[in-house]
Amino acid sequence: MKLLKEKVMAEGIVLGEQVLKVDSFLNHQMDPMLMKEVGSEFVRRFAGEGITKVLTIESSGIAPAIMTALELGVPMIFARKNKSLTLKEDIYVESVYSFTKRETNEITVSKKFLNADDRVLIIDDFLANGEAAFGLARIVEQVGASVVGIGIVIEKSFQPGSKLLKEAGYRVDSLVRIASLENGTVTFVEGE
Repeated sequence: MKLLKEKVMAEGIVLGEQVLKVDSFLNHQMDPMLMKEVGSEFVRRFAGEGITKVLTIESSGIAPAIMTALELGVPMIFARKNKSLTLKEDIYVESVYSFTKRETNEITVSKKFLNADDRVLIIDDFLANGEAAFGLARIVEQVGASVVGIGIVIEKSFQPGSKLLKEAGYRVDSLVRIASLENGTVTFVEGE
């Protein structure tokens, strides 16, 4: 996705060989026009899948997920990382390790928002090791629903997440794939 690549090159900050900071347009401050285009692109890529729900994890996945759901005309659900007084019972729970924050979170989704007939598109901002995507997929599978695909805004292809998810049988479609962050430079996967 050309517009997203341009944003990464113009505003992304490489913080070592494993971390790309994109807080000016995706993780902290959000570019609504870019998020609108991201949502449209996910809808184009997953057209014909009969998606009934979009699922993400708080908080950085919410913007691309809501724009995708808006474009599809379906509900968006976000798995909560933080405990809520109103979300204690009738929930699905999974443990997810965050590569960036170096912590494990228990993510929760209310049982009333997913059912076995749902065809779920998982959306997330980054893909590194695949922990968040696997955790969300496990929640969908607890319900007996179908994961139709996993849409990723930025994939770090030099980390194993995409490979592991594909080996597990999931369709993974990333808008931008980064081959390397070596020497403080973003290098995209060739041919994209």
